[in-house]
Formats: sequence, structure tokens, C-alpha cells
Amino acid sequence: MSFPDPIAVFRTEAAELLEQIEAGLLDLNVNLGDKDQIDAVFRGLHTLKGSGAMFGFEALAAFTHHCETAFDRVRKGEVAANQALVMCVLEAKDHMRALVETPAGDHEATSERLLANLRRAVDGTPAAELPVAAAEPASAGRFYKITFSLPQNAMANGTNPLPLLDELRDLGECRIVADRSAVPSLDALTPTDLHLAWTVELVTEQPRSAIDDVFIFVMDEMQLDVEELEIGAETVDVVPASAAPSAPSAKSPAQTPAQPSPKPLPAAVVANEGDGVQKASVPAAQPDQKQSKAAENVRVPAERLDELMDRVGELVIAQSRLSQLAGGSGDLMLRAVSEDVERLSGELRDTMMVLRMVPVTQLFSRFRRLVHDLAHETGKSIELVTEGETTEVDKSVIERLADPLIHLVRNSCDHGLETAADRRASGKPEAGRILLSARQQAGEVIITIKDDGRGIDKDRVRAKAEASGLIAANANLTDQELYQLIFQPGFSTAQQVTNLSGRGVGMDVVKRTIDALRGTISVESTPGEGSEISLAIPLTLAIIDGLLVRVGEGRYVIPLAAVEECLELSIEDDMRSRGRSFISLRDSLVPFLRLRDLFHTGTKPDPYQKVVVVSTGAERVGLVVDQIIGDHQTVIKAMSKLHHDVATFSGATILGDGDVALILDVGHLVAEGQYQEAHLRAAG
Repeated sequence: MSFPDPIAVFRTEAAELLEQIEAGLLDLNVNLGDKDQIDAVFRGLHTLKGSGAMFGFEALAAFTHHCETAFDRVRKGEVAANQALVMCVLEAKDHMRALVETPAGDHEATSERLLANLRRAVDGTPAAELPVAAAEPASAGRFYKITFSLPQNAMANGTNPLPLLDELRDLGECRIVADRSAVPSLDALTPTDLHLAWTVELVTEQPRSAIDDVFIFVMDEMQLDVEELEIGAETVDVVPASAAPSAPSAKSPAQTPAQPSPKPLPAAVVANEGDGVQKASVPAAQPDQKQSKAAENVRVPAERLDELMDRVGELVIAQSRLSQLAGGSGDLMLRAVSEDVERLSGELRDTMMVLRMVPVTQLFSRFRRLVHDLAHETGKSIELVTEGETTEVDKSVIERLADPLIHLVRNSCDHGLETAADRRASGKPEAGRILLSARQQAGEVIITIKDDGRGIDKDRVRAKAEASGLIAANANLTDQELYQLIFQPGFSTAQQVTNLSGRGVGMDVVKRTIDALRGTISVESTPGEGSEISLAIPLTLAIIDGLLVRVGEGRYVIPLAAVEECLELSIEDDMRSRGRSFISLRDSLVPFLRLRDLFHTGTKPDPYQKVVVVSTGAERVGLVVDQIIGDHQTVIKAMSKLHHDVATFSGATILGDGDVALILDVGHLVAEGQYQEAHLRAAG
């Protein structure tokens, strides 16, 4: 049995913590008085520091400690939260990521610079002098008696009690006594189970809340009793905590903070020591009455999901083969088994697809930081609004959408939105607005980037396209065709190049990536009101429901989610439509393509051809085929590199008889039909 690399596990968890910290900082930047976000950021920094120290990332723990201390002061009301602090810790968060990824790198200069910024952002106090917590004045400190026990499965779930004891030592002079009364005999002992409880007698100048902070992340599962006692007149001197009977420390001597001079503890402490175990005053650790619930989430490497999807795909192909054999056989038992296998493989496929689906919030969340930084860099006030974050898309699609959306959002911030002065002059709010939304439509997810900026200048686009030789002078283009020119390589209407954009090397990347995903891009813009770019992307790139059709001797698959309806096209109707290629569908004309002519089959049409009406968004086109065979579970196989530029097909699949069927690219065919319609209307 193989076990995961603990360092790799820590890096994964650290990445999640850093994302949570960033989200909390961005929310705090909007409302600097939000105590919940202040606490959330503090908890994230506290956890990251503790986990980093546990796994040997000492530089990370030391650096994060200063940020945690700063937020602890904010949390306790000593320092007011301000945007300078948020900006500083955001930059520090990026440095923490570098400390996680390359702990052996040379980070000292960057750490010193960021800590200097942190000192200025807080109150000018040197970082080394920032107190860990606000010390309440007390002449002799406070005396606390702390008894606690963790669940029996705590260590198996990753909770180590030793760092908790170390944090209590850091608060002041303490004596730690372990209660071993619940430890079973050796033959009944399970090494991963925890049977100890602890009593800690602590004298500290820190408030009670500092003790609660030690247990903040295990509070819900443990038994904890904290009692504040009066310090009597009679006291005895005790040795430092490091010499008292205690559980062994997880810190090395070099890591253990220097202890202050011993403080006297109450005489009652010594009187109750006995044999080193305070059995009378500390309840024995009780075994858990309820077994902890199974983890709600299980981490699975993405590669394993990909492998499992490949196996499911092969199963679907084998099931298709079995169904074909059973259909041609008179064996009723074989048909029954085939139906059972088809049902089970369908359920397995659906379950697998759900496992691969992730909400687009994982994609949208990263743009909050991007817009925040772009607003700071451009000097504009920008508001990012997101909608449809729960919309789910295949994980492989999400991964490939990140770069295109970054280009589009940066373009909207730099080119689309005006400066505050220009917006005031045009009667708009000073803050520009960018809407990032997602929704499902049939078998596609529609992701929209919309801004309320100046819009696209069509005249400038046309002039630039003519000057670049992309179109002929005075060419008759629709608005959509004109807007599509902005995705040409090297195309830019920017009057000057900035460090954000203007070189024309971003939008063509967007186009290539969306084409590779078998998606489409549509652009709408109103001068003075803003622009809207919509990306229509298939929900998945693995297995889809398809409509299997025959054209000539070949068989093809049309994605079923794009199919609206099927009609019959007789020979007479076919002859009447020659030269205009339109069918009348409920008082509207729909252009259609004869796939036989498009594919050059060289065969005669069947007597009764069929028209499959497909759509992408509001655009529709009919595809003339010879026969509709039926629905087909389609395992998508990528085209070879030799055929990557064949735009009519988006992939291939293997049929039950072993033949290969090509999958039609509906988006390309709809665009082809609309182009044909536009030219026929212009000619007519």
C-alpha cells in the first residue's frame, strides 16, 4: 500500500489556505470593519504558520508569524484595519506561496522588504517587536488550570497534541502533567489511538482568549475546561516548564523560545501533585461515545480521475459492441444481459461525469485578485461582480479556460473601462463594473464577460483591419464579422502599448484556446455603454450523448445537446430548394447545408432525406443527412495532429462494430450556414 508524500499533502493544503487568506483579504478590503473577515484571515495565517512549522517549513512559519501578529493586533482592536495593511499582506501572501514552493530559495531580501512594509502598514513598530498578543497589565499574571483531552482518533486524523502544548508554554510559565489512566494494556493498544489527557497549570499575563486561540481549530471535537484561580499569598518557586514532567516537545532546543525567569506558582499546585498524575482533579479521558463521521471529502489526484474516465470510455465502447451483437441475435438471455450492462454503464458514466464536474467559482475566485491589482495599477476604480458561480463544468475545461479569461478581463480593465474623470464626464458612476457570469444552456456552459465601459469602436476596428490587409476596403461585413477581427493575431486598436496590453498578442490566444475546446465566441458592443463577450463551451470533453446519422456510406455523430428537431426533406423539396438552401420552419427561414456536398461523398441522395436542425445560442442551421440511425453514447477521441486544422469535425469516436465515426463541430457548421445565408441575402 502506498502512502501520499506528506510534503505534497502540506503543499496542497497550503495552497487552499492561501486562497482562503486571499479571499478574506479581498473581502476585508471592501469592508475594513468586517470582524468576521479579520478573524478568518487570522485563522488562516495561524493554521499556515503551525502547519509550516510542523512540516519543517521554518522560513514560512517565521515569516507568517509576523503577518499573523499584525492581524492579531487588528483583531484585538489595537490597530485599525486599513487598505495599506491589506495590500501589504496580499503581497506577503504571494511571498508565502514562494516559500512553500521553493523553501530552499534565497528569499531573505524579499522577506525583509515585506516586513518593513508590514511595520509601516501597522504602526511603525519594528516587526520583531510586535507583541504576539495584547498583554493585559497584571502585577503577577493570572493563574489558569487547564484540563483537556482530544478524541481517540485525533492523531489518525492529523491532529498532533504536542504543538498545542508548545503553544501553551509560549504563553508563560506552566506545568504540564499527563493523565495515563485511560491507556489500555499493551495487547489492546492501537498505536494510532490517543488515550492521554493533560492538566496544565499556567501563569500568564495573556488574557483568557489567548488560551482559546491555542485550541481554536480543535475546539469542536475536544473536551476542554479552563478555570481561572486566585493566586494566594503563599507561593513556592518552581523550575521552568522545560524541566517539569510533561509530554515531549515537538520543537528542537534551537526552536524553543527563551523562557522568562520563573514566576511563583500557588502552593496549591505543589500540594496536589502526588505521584505526578493528578488523578483526583482531572477526569480520565473518556473513549469517544460516537465514532467520528467519515470524511466528507476525499482528495483524489486528477490523474486518477482521468484514468478512470478512460476506463469508463472503453466500457461504453464495449457496451456498444455488446448491444450490436445482442440486437442481431435471437438469444433473449443475451439481450437481457446487454440491457443490464447498458443501464449500468450509463449510470457509471453519469456518476463519473459528476465526479469530474467542478463549480466555476474555482475559476472566478482568482479574478478578484486580478481585478484588485489591475485597479491599483491603472488607477481606476473597478467593481467585479460574479454570477452563476455554482455552474459546473468538466475539470479539464476549467483548467483550459483560465488563460483566455485572464486576457479578456485584463482587456476590459485596460481598454474597456474609462478613467474616473471620463466616466464622470459621460454621466457614469466613477467605479467601472465588470460582470463575470456563467450559465448552462443545453450541453454548453456560457461564460460572459461584460463591462460598462466605452464599447468597441467599429470604425477604428475596420480602419485597422483594412490597413493590415485583413479585409478589403469597403467590404460588406456584419457587426459580428467585424468584431471577430479583434481575435486575429497581432490585431490591436490601442493607441499606445502598456505593460497590460496593446501588442495584439492576447485575443488570438483566446480564439485558439476556445477553438481547441470546440467552443464559440460572440461579441456584442454598444458605443458608450460597454461590451459583452460570450464564450460557449461544451460541458465536457470526455463522453457525450450523440445522434448517429449516415451521409452516403459514412456515419457521423452530432452532439445531441445541440439538436433542436428533425424534419423530412423529400426529393421534391430538395429540388425546389436548389440554389437557395432554405427551409421554412414555423414562419421563419432556416438555412441548411447538404452534408453530402460538403463531404464530397459522390453518392446519390436517399429518397427521403432528413434535416437535423442544430443551434448554438440563437443561431440555427439545418444539416441534410440520408438517415438518422439513433442516439449513441459517444466517447470523444481527439483528432490526430495531421487533422487538427479540419474545422468541420471536433473529434472522433469508435462505434460498436469497430468503425470510426467523426463528430461534427456544430459551432463551425452553424457559422458556415449563417455565412451562406448572409451572402445569399446580399446576392438576392
